Amino acid sequence: MTSYTKHFIGGEWTPSGSTETIDVVNPADEQVIGSIPAGTAEDVDRAVRAAAQAFETWSQTSPSVRAAHLLRIQQVLEARGEEIARLVASEVGTPVQESRVLQAGLPAFTFGHAADLASGFDYGPEEVGNSHIVREPVGVVGCITPWNFPLHQVSLKVALALAAGCTVVLKPSEVAPLSALLLAEIAEETGLPAGVLNVVTGYGPVVGEALVAHPEVSMVSFTGSTRAGRRVAALAADTVKKVALELGGKSPNIILDDADLRAAVTDGVAKCYLNSGQTCIALTRMLVPRDKLEEAGRIAAEVASGYHVGDPQAEETQIGPMANDAQLKRVRDYIAAGIAEGATLLTGGPDAPQDGPGYFVAPTVFSDVSNDMTIAREEIFGPVLSLIPYDTEEEAVAIANDTPYGLAGGVWSGDPGRAKSVARRIRAGMVDVNGGAFNPLAPFGGYKQSGVGREAGRMGFEEFLETKAIQL
Repeated sequence: MTSYTKHFIGGEWTPSGSTETIDVVNPADEQVIGSIPAGTAEDVDRAVRAAAQAFETWSQTSPSVRAAHLLRIQQVLEARGEEIARLVASEVGTPVQESRVLQAGLPAFTFGHAADLASGFDYGPEEVGNSHIVREPVGVVGCITPWNFPLHQVSLKVALALAAGCTVVLKPSEVAPLSALLLAEIAEETGLPAGVLNVVTGYGPVVGEALVAHPEVSMVSFTGSTRAGRRVAALAADTVKKVALELGGKSPNIILDDADLRAAVTDGVAKCYLNSGQTCIALTRMLVPRDKLEEAGRIAAEVASGYHVGDPQAEETQIGPMANDAQLKRVRDYIAAGIAEGATLLTGGPDAPQDGPGYFVAPTVFSDVSNDMTIAREEIFGPVLSLIPYDTEEEAVAIANDTPYGLAGGVWSGDPGRAKSVARRIRAGMVDVNGGAFNPLAPFGGYKQSGVGREAGRMGFEEFLETKAIQL
């Protein structure tokens, strides 16, 4: 059992202003595996003041020195990769075979890439008429991260903010905070200067809101639900601070009439069920030509029913549990709504897939879904796929775009040029063509209510910079 009684503030492990603690529960067996302090607004204030003090020096530190600190963190993350993969499997339920790549591998990669960006970026000056245009770190950044990819989402924010010369106060999700606190231990171990990274744990309405509203926080980077993102934006408006939001999705996957149907459906199921479906870019709406709907449904049900559900620590597991009991109820309620609204259940359903403890949901496939059904409109965040029929390419694009979200999408066609043309018409920040692989160097973010700004890569790095014009 991993229990923390202190926050990481100003380079030291500091007692919380509250004696209240929050249990961390393993979703596979419902056993408590750790606890963290339920922080207070006063804890946040101490962390922000430490970050503001550290900013004076860190922002003036050379990019090469910042890069060296990030590379040291990367090296430790790589060395402890198996430990991290199994830790996140325990606190989130990600199958360990996925966790090694997504929950441990990607964070290490991100710190290394951030080091490259820090040392290789052209900060200026750029000469424009009689002006020098320079790029400078935005200041103290408040980072609020979700539970589904706890260390990966932390790294996307923290590594790039530190690379840009910003200092950070991090509030990880109280559902899966242990990997973020492990990162704080690594930062301390590798000699990151005091106050550059601070971690305060607790609940969103207390710690998160205090961080967003703090007048000395210059920017907030938030990943979570669209509902919570609206609250963050509203609170940040009082102090007119910069906000980057990575929010929800209800991503379409258009399978065109000339596509290899088995390949397209098989890949689509995998991209819906990644991380047990607890992924914001999951391709949850599969759009299929009406005359191929029955065949696509057979393939999807066959593939889905073949997924192994079970202990996330087992190598053969492909679908782990939902992250907590609230998420389990949410997903089961959506499945029940799909049935009630007339969608055809092909496999899975609301019943537990196995006896015993754990927050498990059976891999579920619906067919005959219309785009006005609840399961087609709202983000479920579980292993639930909806097959939606269409008659023409124009209708498919219209259905794809008929959503308040615009995070991701997919297109399959036997003609790559046709697929790319349709991809350009989807109003989303990221679109896979014929099963295109995730690229951690590409900008990550969405249109519409899926967010504001971008994470990852050069564009994600630039979110943490301000532009200054010096007239001569």
